[in-house]
Amino acid sequence: MTDSTRSSGARRTLALLLSLNLLCYIDRYILAAVEPQIRESFFANDPNALAKTGSLATAFLFSYMILAPIFGFLADRMSRWVIIAFGVAVWSLATAGSGWAATFGVLLLARILVGTGEAAYGPASATIISDMYPIERRGQVLAWFFAAIPVGSALGYVFGGMIGAAHGWRAPFIWAAIPGMILAVMCLFFKDPRAGRAEKPKHASFKDYLGLLKIPSYVLNVAAQTAMTFAIGGMSFWAPAYFSGRSGAPDLGQVNLIFGGITAVAGLLSTLFGGWLGDRLARRLPGAYFWVSSGGMLLAFPCTIAMLFVPFPWAWVLCFFAVSFLFMNIGPANTAIANVTDPAVRSTAFALNIFVIHALGDAISPPLIGAVADRSSLTAGFFVVSLAMFVAGVIWLFAARYLGRDTLRVREDFASA
Repeated sequence: MTDSTRSSGARRTLALLLSLNLLCYIDRYILAAVEPQIRESFFANDPNALAKTGSLATAFLFSYMILAPIFGFLADRMSRWVIIAFGVAVWSLATAGSGWAATFGVLLLARILVGTGEAAYGPASATIISDMYPIERRGQVLAWFFAAIPVGSALGYVFGGMIGAAHGWRAPFIWAAIPGMILAVMCLFFKDPRAGRAEKPKHASFKDYLGLLKIPSYVLNVAAQTAMTFAIGGMSFWAPAYFSGRSGAPDLGQVNLIFGGITAVAGLLSTLFGGWLGDRLARRLPGAYFWVSSGGMLLAFPCTIAMLFVPFPWAWVLCFFAVSFLFMNIGPANTAIANVTDPAVRSTAFALNIFVIHALGDAISPPLIGAVADRSSLTAGFFVVSLAMFVAGVIWLFAARYLGRDTLRVREDFASA
C-alpha cells in the first residue's frame, strides 16, 4: 500500500467516524432539548418531575458504562468495524423507539438500548484513528474527531428544539434514526487497519489489563475526566430548562437555538485549538496535554459560577467563555489515553475510561441536579456540581508530571516488540 493510498484511507476513515460521532451526540442531546416537553407529557404537576426525567440520562449512561468494557474487550480481538456497525444500528433503532414510546417506562427502556449501541461504538472508534495516525499528529486528528462532541451536542439542541416545537417531542427522535441506519451499513465496507498487518495482532492477557491501573497518568486522567464529566454532563442535560426558566430569558425554542449556537462555535474552536496546542507544546513540554486540560478547567470554573448570577444578555457571554474553556481538554485528555497505553489493550483502556467517568460522573449528576432543583432551584444545583470543574483542573495539574515518562515507556515497548 502506497503512502498516498494509506493517507486517503485514513481520511475516509476519519470522515466516517467523525460523522458517526456527530450523530451520536445529536441523538444524545435531542433528549435534553425536548426534556421540558417530555416532563409535561408524562409528569404534569408532579413535584418530583425533574428528578424523574433526569433518570432518562442515567438509564442511558448505565447501559453505556456497564457494556463499554465488554465491547472494548471484544474490540481488542475482532473486527472493530463489525462492532461499530452493530452499535450504530442498535442505537439508531432505539432512538426511533424513543419517539414511539407510549409510556415513560418504554422511553426509559429505549434510552437503555441507545446506551447499549453507543457502548459498542465508543471504545472502538478512537482506537482505529489512533492506529492510523502517528503519535506526532494524533492530538490534532483526535481533536477533529472529538470536535463532534460540541457540534453534535449543539445540533441536538437546535434540531430537537426546532423539530420538537413544530411537530412535538417525538418527531426529532424518529427523524434522527434514518442517517444512523445508512451509516451503519457503510461501516461494513471498511476494513480494520489491524487486518493489513503482516504480524498477528497481540492479544492482551489479564495481566496486561491490570497493568492499566499501574500507569499513573492514565489513572489520574480518568479521575480528572470523571470530575469534568460529572459537572458538564449534569449541566448540559439541564441547560435548556435552566436558561428558559431564568428571568429575562427567551422561550425554550430560542434558548435551544442560542445555547446550541454557543456550544457549536465555542466548542468546535476550543476543541480544535486544544488539540493543536497540546501537540505543539508536547514537542517541548512532556506534560503538555494535561497542562492544556488543567488550564481550561481552571478558567472554566469561575466563568461558570459568574454565569449563574449575572443577568441576560451577559449570561450568554459568560456561557460562551465557559464552554470554550471546558472543551479545551477533550482532544488532549483522550490523546493522552492513546499515548500511554499499549495498542493491544487500547480499546479496553478507552472502555474502562468510559465506564468510570460515567459511573461516577454524569450518571449521577443529572438526577442530583434535578433533586436539588425540586427542593431549591436549578441555579443551586449547577453551583454544587460546578465545583467538580476545579477538582478536575487540579488533578490534571498533578498528573502532568507523569505523562512524559508514561508516553516514552509505550514508545520504547512498541519499538522493541
